[in-house]
Amino acid sequence: MWKKWAMALLLAASLSGCGYNAMQTQDEAANAAWSEVINQYQRRADLIPNLVKTVQGYAKHEKEVLTQVTAARARVGSIQMDPGTATDEKKLNDFAAAQNQLGSALSRLLVVSENYPQLKADQSFRDLQAQLEGTENRIALARKRYIDSVQAYNSTVRTFPNNLTAMMFSLKTRPNFTVENEKAISAAPQVNFGEPEASK
Repeated sequence: MWKKWAMALLLAASLSGCGYNAMQTQDEAANAAWSEVINQYQRRADLIPNLVKTVQGYAKHEKEVLTQVTAARARVGSIQMDPGTATDEKKLNDFAAAQNQLGSALSRLLVVSENYPQLKADQSFRDLQAQLEGTENRIALARKRYIDSVQAYNSTVRTFPNNLTAMMFSLKTRPNFTVENEKAISAAPQVNFGEPEASK
């Protein structure tokens, strides 16, 4: 019986020493970070119907822009992503493209809002402005944490002798999440509804 325990302890020690445990821990950290990315993008998507409805009340003839935002939100909603599918590079790229399209549509909507002073003065619109700005900041932060987590995991998987363990257990590197403008990873998008900036 003690031989089995000794073998189990030896196996556990060898796996720990060859990076297996570190890879598992880092993979779980990346999964948790991805879940937070999804949560923040969902938060943004949840704000859009109210934003569209508020803008529509003041800018009914801006139908094309409103339709683009609604369609982009629907496309984002059609792509189901979870920590398991985040390791699929094609799905991850499709998700990133959909989020970028939604971000562009939102930007066009916000530019249109500049033409409607009454809309900008509406309290509901101003509340949505504050929520959207906060959400964009949280998206940028969550995305950065996820990218850092994946980088740490990939570095562990690729370095010797951990790469031998990774090959033995078929552990592969994870694709990372990218955006069209890489600077957006480190700087949160600015949401400006025509308010003068406090400082430059």
